Amino acid sequence: MPSTLIVYLHGFRSSPRSSKAVMTGDAVRAISTIDKPVEWYCPQLFASPKMSIEMVMQHIDKSKAGRLVIIGSSLGGFYTNYLAEKYDCKAVVLNPAVRAARELAPHVGMLTAYDSNEPFDFRPEYIAELKALQIEKITAPDRYFLIAAKGDELLDWREMAEFYPGANQLILEGSDHGISEYQDLLPKVLEFISA
Repeated sequence: MPSTLIVYLHGFRSSPRSSKAVMTGDAVRAISTIDKPVEWYCPQLFASPKMSIEMVMQHIDKSKAGRLVIIGSSLGGFYTNYLAEKYDCKAVVLNPAVRAARELAPHVGMLTAYDSNEPFDFRPEYIAELKALQIEKITAPDRYFLIAAKGDELLDWREMAEFYPGANQLILEGSDHGISEYQDLLPKVLEFISA
């Protein structure tokens, strides 16, 4: 049985230590069997979008896995669109920033990471790098599973829903950008991945 590579891409100012990344990783490792092995890859992304995408593509290209699934949260969801179109694979997007260059333009400058307070420089050229990665239209909606929260305090769920016409969509009443009830939604994520 060919193995599956599951790539998880965290959001802006986040890390592989984010609660959604950790929960997903635990759940994915729990469904990995000798017959159906699952490889988990959740890297610390760079401030530079171009460097982040290049690193992830290198890992994907080297992997021997027969199947690829990409999961992305917020900015990671934006990267997921690009990679899912490039590799023609399944994708789960969690409150994705579908227009990341526009969303992040106001944040250029010195910032800190959420969970470590580590400073990093979000440079003006990174906005151009995001524009270069912008997908205008997804090609195969059935390969996508969108989870979007109406209560997202950072991004507009309506824009997300419109961006994935015909895709599997779970629109949450209320909730928040971090999707605080994510633990309860994990079975649906795993079901989509495994189908």
